[in-house]
Amino acid sequence: MKYLHLIWAALFRSKTRTFLTLLSVVTAFLLFGMLDSVRVAFNSGGSVTGANRLVVASRLSITQMLPYSLDTQIKAIPGVQKSAYAAWFGGIYQDPKNFFANFSVGPGYLDLYPEFKLPAAQRKAWESNRTGAIVGESLAKRHGWKIGDTIPLQATIFPTQGSNNWSFRLDGIFRIDDEKMKAQENVLFFHWKYFDEANDYVKGRVGWYIVKVADGAGSDGVAKAIDSLSANSDHETKAQTEAAFNQAFAKQFADIGLIVTGIMGAVFFTLLLLTGNTMAQAVRERIPELAVLKTIGFSNRSVLWLVLSESVLLVVLGGVIGMAIASLLMPGVSKASGGMIQLPTVLGQTWAVGLALMLAIGVIVGLLPALRGMRLNIVDALAGR
Repeated sequence: MKYLHLIWAALFRSKTRTFLTLLSVVTAFLLFGMLDSVRVAFNSGGSVTGANRLVVASRLSITQMLPYSLDTQIKAIPGVQKSAYAAWFGGIYQDPKNFFANFSVGPGYLDLYPEFKLPAAQRKAWESNRTGAIVGESLAKRHGWKIGDTIPLQATIFPTQGSNNWSFRLDGIFRIDDEKMKAQENVLFFHWKYFDEANDYVKGRVGWYIVKVADGAGSDGVAKAIDSLSANSDHETKAQTEAAFNQAFAKQFADIGLIVTGIMGAVFFTLLLLTGNTMAQAVRERIPELAVLKTIGFSNRSVLWLVLSESVLLVVLGGVIGMAIASLLMPGVSKASGGMIQLPTVLGQTWAVGLALMLAIGVIVGLLPALRGMRLNIVDALAGR
């Protein structure tokens, strides 16, 4: 653009004001880049095509439990290599602030998660102990637990013998070598059989099934076959990827998309006011200069595009910097999420939306000042000087 030097000079006419405005734009798009990437991650993974591990849960709600009798039927479906089941417990250790994921699992559950490394001796001890439990290495370090300790949990849903007090013997501590999935070590497993026998609430029910699809078997076909087992019953199922299941589980606590939309709506509304005021003030200060440009031959349309380009450049410059910083930070967020947000960088979809927002905001905040500059009368503008 042959007038880029004019636009750049006008943009940095007041360096302090431009820097502070630019900092606000950077912050807004940094937040957008990170939050929208999380939103996209939670809304992805819906297709089961190519997935080798499926989660089968209630179609109605993940809080609805399924009959244990489905286990043998699922195992009999062609293409199912292995399957196991689990049920959410949700107990609290000492204080609600100490909450961590804890649930009961059926035989063979660990076989479906080879990334969970548990010493053979510890696994044997756990499998032979009715009230035994295993925990992740990170969780054990956080609470200072060691093999043989008794871990008391306070039930929030499932009482036992009229009491909310449950206790487990720590028989094993597993680890995950992949640093990106370390957060998944913050979990406690115990035996579903003990849960089924001891709780006063439900019998013969599980929360979900984990299914490993055999190599070469179509995951779509296996998922449809599993769901057909309970079609038109009071416990219809939905076979889905682990990512989709995690999304549904997270939405029981909060709607990630709605939260992100609300936060970003407030941020961008404030940004519109801030950058709009900056552009209005900048043009107001330069009215005589714009009149001079018209005097030496610049058309009304040229003045309009100069002011509008200045506004767009300001927002795009700050927006790209903010999104770039978000790209650098997202691998750390992915690692901290324990694999739930598997993003090596800010997603392409987020970049596309971000760039569109930059252009839209730049045009919106620059349009009124640009129209004012286009319509100004040379004589009046110079006379005012």
